[in-house]
Amino acid sequence: MTTESLVYDVPGITCEHCRTAITEEVRMVEGVESVVVDLELKRVTVEGPAGADAAVRAAIDEAGYEVVA
Repeated sequence: MTTESLVYDVPGITCEHCRTAITEEVRMVEGVESVVVDLELKRVTVEGPAGADAAVRAAIDEAGYEVVA
């Protein structure tokens, strides 16, 4: 399985609760190896399987946050 780095701008993340909620949801996506939530840059970086973009976006949405383009 090919792994890729996926980067998402998520302007609504502001605190440790945000980081925890997103990390827990995204880690449930099959094949995800790591999740880094940068509160300062309001960015989520995911190392996971190629083709997981839709599933990762859905997980961030499920956590209650919106990915901007």
